[in-house]
Amino acid sequence: MATLYTQQAKNIRKTWLLMTVFLVMVIAIGYAVAWYLGNSAILYLAIIFALVMNVGSYWFSDKLVLKMTNAKPATLESNRELFNVVENLAITAGLPMPAVYIVNDPSPNAFATGRNPEHAVVAVTTGLLQILDRNELEGVVAHEMAHIGNRDMLVMTVAVVLAGFVAILADLLTRSLYFSNDDRKGSPWFMILGLVGIILAPLAAKLIQMAVSRKREYLADATGALLTRYPEGLASALEKISADPRPLKHASTATAHLFISDPYKGSRGIMQKIGGLFQTHPPAADRVAKLRGMDIG
Repeated sequence: MATLYTQQAKNIRKTWLLMTVFLVMVIAIGYAVAWYLGNSAILYLAIIFALVMNVGSYWFSDKLVLKMTNAKPATLESNRELFNVVENLAITAGLPMPAVYIVNDPSPNAFATGRNPEHAVVAVTTGLLQILDRNELEGVVAHEMAHIGNRDMLVMTVAVVLAGFVAILADLLTRSLYFSNDDRKGSPWFMILGLVGIILAPLAAKLIQMAVSRKREYLADATGALLTRYPEGLASALEKISADPRPLKHASTATAHLFISDPYKGSRGIMQKIGGLFQTHPPAADRVAKLRGMDIG
């Protein structure tokens, strides 16, 4: 019989499988560009660049995210209940107390960032604090603490970096098709492969990034509910958050997947209607149904 823990393990295995496929795709595109231009050094440079980007994102991702979201350190005097909730859940989860940040925005949302539990950050918007009661706030914070405890942040950040790297390689391949004078430019097979790579590589990169995010959201929901022993708190919070139509003022495609709910609030038009394929988060109704169907004993 499947349990919460076996489902967590299953999701983690699937996530790492996606990341492995992603890495193979990056190397394959780098090899194609290097072969087409007749310069093997390009492949080595591509691998080195990917490693440098990953290391850089590991050390500085939290600072970049906080800057992009305009998050500011919270003060204990003004946010005592929030600090108490974060501290209590950190103790319950056996994690270090994360830094607490506030985003001055009426749209209710929250996120966690940081390279590891010792350098973690939990941030919530002012709009979230205004509409949630304590049980709901505990549910949201527990979700973010689950991300920290499950070490989701590094995986998500790597997915972002690799997605951008694939887009760069695809752009390089596009330029090579137009500007190279090599005889291989006229090869129909390479033209076909090049066009397929140009069209599908950035799309595949984005889809993998979003798939990782969706699976991690379900996992964090389940882990957070187990942490509070009260799934209804997070379920109710998700209903309130998703019902608010206001998008986040500092919403960004680079950081959207980090939030507990889509910061665009469906404002991206037709992309939201293509079967959920381009959504960074699972539908709120599905998440709520899963939470209310949990049996944590």
